[in-house]
Amino acid sequence: MPRYLLTGAAGFIGARTAELLLESGAEVVGVDNLSAAYDVRVKRHRLERLAARPGFAFETGDIGDRALFERPALRESRFDGLLNLAARAGVRASVDDPWVYLATNGTGTLNCLEFCRRQEIPKLVLASTSSLYGTSNEVPYTEDQDTSRPISPYAASKAAAEAMCHAYHALHGIDVTVLRYFTVYGPAGRPDMSVFRFTQRIREGEPIFVYGDGSMSRDFTYVDDIARGTIAALRPLGYEIINLGSDRPFTVRELIGVVEKSVGQKAQIQYQDAHPADVPSTWANIEKAARLLDWHPQVALPDGVARAVAWYEAEREWAKGVNVY
Repeated sequence: MPRYLLTGAAGFIGARTAELLLESGAEVVGVDNLSAAYDVRVKRHRLERLAARPGFAFETGDIGDRALFERPALRESRFDGLLNLAARAGVRASVDDPWVYLATNGTGTLNCLEFCRRQEIPKLVLASTSSLYGTSNEVPYTEDQDTSRPISPYAASKAAAEAMCHAYHALHGIDVTVLRYFTVYGPAGRPDMSVFRFTQRIREGEPIFVYGDGSMSRDFTYVDDIARGTIAALRPLGYEIINLGSDRPFTVRELIGVVEKSVGQKAQIQYQDAHPADVPSTWANIEKAARLLDWHPQVALPDGVARAVAWYEAEREWAKGVNVY
């Protein structure tokens, strides 16, 4: 059976990708440093679900630390692929602490590539970001657009990771697929992102904060769709950069309306100044994903939000206390 090393296994996308791999019969060795970038209770909740599944093993560690890859559980194992889904994510937080972003996203990716080279792992999948498109490209974004002018340290660190992937492909023949994820949401999602944050605050009768006037739009993509696309990217492709998005952006105001309907309560909105590192809109052209991965998003925003709200209700006893700001 195939065996994969998956970094960021306690993360939002990583945990769901691991679940789908295990359901397919694969074995997964997960790695995560369980950082406090957001409330660790959410990460432990995901990890508990994974630990109960046969075929899953876990190592606590940071991909930015080269010593992690010398551990016997990694060095003495055979892997059919490495999915590097570990990342320090978040545009705004990267302005405050850019060093940790470069350490995880830049150096961490280098360590993964070097591990692939040494262990002769034939495939690496890298989680990248739509934030690379910045403010100078027209929407919908296509993979061949200029990404040399990022406007946040987060995006810059992912640009470094993509460049290092291309260098290792050119020098060592490692098959690399870079996936540029667009705004991902769903059950057990990141609490620092809008769907979790809006759900919790609206349900608990607390105000939500909107940066700007609410006209900012995002290409919201359901986590199961992203996980399916990530697994599809394990096929041999050479070196490719591929968008994974819904091809259907919604404004923040529209998203609030969808969440209000699912929760059954109205939001109390407090508007804040727009953040200079936020781009006004994201929108994915997904023709390449359809062509190379035979991938299409399947879950529409209202259905996905309803599932996220249902998860919150089921876990509300502890999830209502999760820090979302």
